[in-house]
Amino acid sequence: MLELGKYTDAILSSWTITLGLLIALILVTWRRSVQVKQRLDAAEERAKQND
Repeated sequence: MLELGKYTDAILSSWTITLGLLIALILVTWRRSVQVKQRLDAAEERAKQND
């Protein structure tokens, strides 16, 4: 492992927080995309039925 000296705790905790936030952002974005796709599919189906 790298020798980070007295900054080890700060650096590792910063990396942990950053990775956690990135994972959370990815999950929120993915969840939102699934919801939007479902709504779009439903709207397209309604449009087909109205024709």
